[in-house]
Amino acid sequence: MIRVAMLSYWHVHAWEYTEYAQNHPGTTVVAVWDELPERGKASAAKLGVPFYEDLADLLAREDVDAVVVDTPTNMHRDVMLAAANAGKHIFTEKVVAATHAEANEIMAAVERNNVKLTVSLPRFYAGYTAAISRLIADGALGELTLARVRLSHNGALRSERNPEGWLPAHFYSLEQCQGGALIDLGCHPMYLTRLFLGLPDTVSAQYGYITGREVEDNAVAILGYTNGAIGIVEAGFVNPASPFTIEVHGTGGTVLFGTPEPKLLLQRAGGSWEEIAVPNDETSAFNEWVGHMQQGTVATANIALARDLTRLMEAANISVREGRSVRIDELAEA
Repeated sequence: MIRVAMLSYWHVHAWEYTEYAQNHPGTTVVAVWDELPERGKASAAKLGVPFYEDLADLLAREDVDAVVVDTPTNMHRDVMLAAANAGKHIFTEKVVAATHAEANEIMAAVERNNVKLTVSLPRFYAGYTAAISRLIADGALGELTLARVRLSHNGALRSERNPEGWLPAHFYSLEQCQGGALIDLGCHPMYLTRLFLGLPDTVSAQYGYITGREVEDNAVAILGYTNGAIGIVEAGFVNPASPFTIEVHGTGGTVLFGTPEPKLLLQRAGGSWEEIAVPNDETSAFNEWVGHMQQGTVATANIALARDLTRLMEAANISVREGRSVRIDELAEA
């Protein structure tokens, strides 16, 4: 049995990951640490496990095998370095870190300590993602020209029921989150666009502040490629009826998903629209992580995509901050 410690209940998905660890036959939750002691104590009491106010004390436990990291984004580097150097396997919420250089530090510590790392990239494992990737690999779309992926909800919109919106207030902290809609919800469109088109050469982003928060609640990033292809990444916290949407276009055809129904539609050049069967989702990121711990293998594709996701988010933030297009090769490696 793999003994898992939960590191923070800051993120909205922390209890979801707790349930994964409780329900998986190969894992069990044995301890909690939280940067906010009161929240951590309450969470530990709910789980019936010890709470540790000092992270070092928890990581010193030899009977803790692995950790789930749900801290604020600005704490990812320090927390994951400490966990990796203590030899604890790591499952983490995206993004890996605030910058490419910090992500590289984490990856180096993971490799040096033979720690199994997996990042929560749930839509990477979705059946529609596998089906679209297969169509691209089979050449059904020809040379790719454009990919557009959009994901948005109404979490920042104020209402009588939720005067400040239903997202927790700390999701609007620039210091803690290192961004807003794009670095949170926009991670999913970003890594999918990266998966379909590859790593771009440039990133140019525009952020909007509809509700006047410290972080953006409306965002678009444009990924540029030397071959002329374009990636469009869209995210927002201010839309009550905005379906998750994928479009991938090429010289030989187009594939659409979620426009607005969750159907996968393909039109080849000169043909008519046809519906493509969507396979079942593949294993979840959490299940993959457990498998790598059990088998001694590495989440190679997951880690590569997560590393590039951090690079792309850093480039988008720089683009908005400096008002320019940012080349990926500008980003510091260390």
